[in-house]
Amino acid sequence: MFEPVALAAIAATFLLAGAVKGVIGLGLPTVSLGLLTAVFDLPTAMALLLVPSFATNLWQGVVGGHGRAILRRLWPFLAMAGLTVWIGATALTRLDLNLLSGLLGLLLVSYGALSLSGVRISISPAREVWAGPLFGTANGILTGMTGSFVVPGVMFLQALGLGKDMLVQAMGMLFTVSTLALAVALEGNGLLSNDLNLASLAALMPAILGMILGQRIRDRLSEARFRQVFFVAILILGGYITASAALGLQ
Repeated sequence: MFEPVALAAIAATFLLAGAVKGVIGLGLPTVSLGLLTAVFDLPTAMALLLVPSFATNLWQGVVGGHGRAILRRLWPFLAMAGLTVWIGATALTRLDLNLLSGLLGLLLVSYGALSLSGVRISISPAREVWAGPLFGTANGILTGMTGSFVVPGVMFLQALGLGKDMLVQAMGMLFTVSTLALAVALEGNGLLSNDLNLASLAALMPAILGMILGQRIRDRLSEARFRQVFFVAILILGGYITASAALGLQ
């Protein structure tokens, strides 16, 4: 059972992560995982994000009006992103968790640095046929190892040149599939418990309140400026997690 201080930390984490998602449409798993890993071990952090991530991203993946078009075009990518999560998740019981935490930190640093640099890749329709399954496989394995759904999946979706609304919905579908697959993989490796499930369920309300708050902030704050602050914070947080993991390996 979690202590009151731990529960308060979980609630505050998902309130903040939900607010970020409310402003820019993504970031709840990234922020929550990054902050929780600084307090708990990686498998615990991954388990705690399951319910808030699934609930908030399911809505994002369903609403938008582009569901059928996205599935027709991206089903190989989405299928591989879900089916390969279990491969990465086997590392949670076989490798030093400090190594996997360090990998998470490096992924966050890479994501933040690339986003701030303005680097963009472009994938043509001809290359999309083989790039989709390849990126999906890489995303699924890394999701299983670290709990991060972003790298390189979001970069792939951005590289396709999707319209804003379709991109947001496609990210919601990717995150929903990844969350479900991660839940199955964690359960299969004996890394879920009733206490973790209840704590994850309890974290849903702070996440929703945070999203509502974030949507109100979005009306008053420049989205471009907020994205810049967000990616700087992700860069710093990733660096902190990487350094902590390196010290833990010594």
